[in-house]
Amino acid sequence: MTAIGAVPMPADFRYRDVFAAGRPEHDRYDPFSIRHPKMNVGHRAKIFSPFDALKGFGEAVASKRVPYRERRVLSEEDRRELDRRLHILKQLTYNGRMARHNRVRITVEHYVPCADENSDAFGLGGQYTKTAGICRNVDETAGSLLVNCTRIRFDDIIGIENDDGVFQREWIPDPE
Repeated sequence: MTAIGAVPMPADFRYRDVFAAGRPEHDRYDPFSIRHPKMNVGHRAKIFSPFDALKGFGEAVASKRVPYRERRVLSEEDRRELDRRLHILKQLTYNGRMARHNRVRITVEHYVPCADENSDAFGLGGQYTKTAGICRNVDETAGSLLVNCTRIRFDDIIGIENDDGVFQREWIPDPE
């Protein structure tokens, strides 16, 4: 009794002659090879790639793991310090020329509400993130701060930092 792989082949096996012939070999230009050309490895790999039956389900599950928090309320002292820093930034960037001249680099820690409609935290929670860059504008009428191209509302800001010591000294606006 011979074997097919690891399984013994019975004596009355119907396809013994086909098995004994081995794997078919084709010439490069025979009719079978012309009709059925060899598949390149990249395309063959696509056939055996995993199938995602629920498109986007993995991302939806991953978004549930994002830790959302409630908005923090600043104390009166922290609110006054934040107002002082915003006032200094307003004096440094009161017009475009002053903003380009001073180029105040700041890091703003602020609240970003949950934007995922499918999340349990939608409308209830958010995340705290830091945005670093050059302060372009402090708009008191709109109640927002422009850092690079990101507009941040005053109500969402919990802290503003600067490494150059702009907030350490009393600021006297430039007479220009």
